[in-house]
Amino acid sequence: MAVLAWLLIPLFAAVGAAIWASWASRDRTSGDVAELAGYARFRDAMDKTASGTDAVRS
Repeated sequence: MAVLAWLLIPLFAAVGAAIWASWASRDRTSGDVAELAGYARFRDAMDKTASGTDAVRS
């Protein structure tokens, strides 16, 4: 029975490593499009407020 326990430890480690590897290599590019669009809206908003008023006054 002890031999079986020692054989199951590497098996569980291999299964855990496979799950972690599949999670680490997942495709994360879907969120980039929304983030870039939000950043573009932010830049547009900052350009509108900076061009509409005097940003630097002495």
